[in-house]
Amino acid sequence: MIEIIPAGFLPILILILALWSVALTVFLIKTVTHYNKLTKGITKKELKEVLDQVLKNVSANSEKIKEIEKLADDIVKNNLYNIQKIGLTRYNPFAETGGNQSFCLSLLDGNGNGIVISSLHSRDVTRIYAKPVKKLKAFGYEFSEEEKNAVKNAKKLGKTNAKK
Repeated sequence: MIEIIPAGFLPILILILALWSVALTVFLIKTVTHYNKLTKGITKKELKEVLDQVLKNVSANSEKIKEIEKLADDIVKNNLYNIQKIGLTRYNPFAETGGNQSFCLSLLDGNGNGIVISSLHSRDVTRIYAKPVKKLKAFGYEFSEEEKNAVKNAKKLGKTNAKK
């Protein structure tokens, strides 16, 4: 008698075929479960109608996503005009006063525009000044070093769309 399959190889082949059968069974169960989830609650409809409804839903969702993306872009563009960056510098401009009672406060929008408010405190009086900022630069007035530092501190808070 001629042996086609060696005797020691037969148990290994049976084990491989059994594992393959188990793997196919698991795959089939998952596929059937997935199909049942897709058609759950559907009565007397053809699969074509179900798939057409799914495609309509996908199309409607795509349109809604485009609308939401447009709204998000509009919000980002409009938000550029809100105060987004704040910088503060405290300092002592006069030797006869103690402490850093004076300050410069920079309030800037997303384009680098806004104002710098400066307060000079002395023993007798406190004076407050405001200067405009345009694209992170002084506009109409020169900045003091402290005001420049306040704008620089505000700029550090994040990305600014102002061109340098």
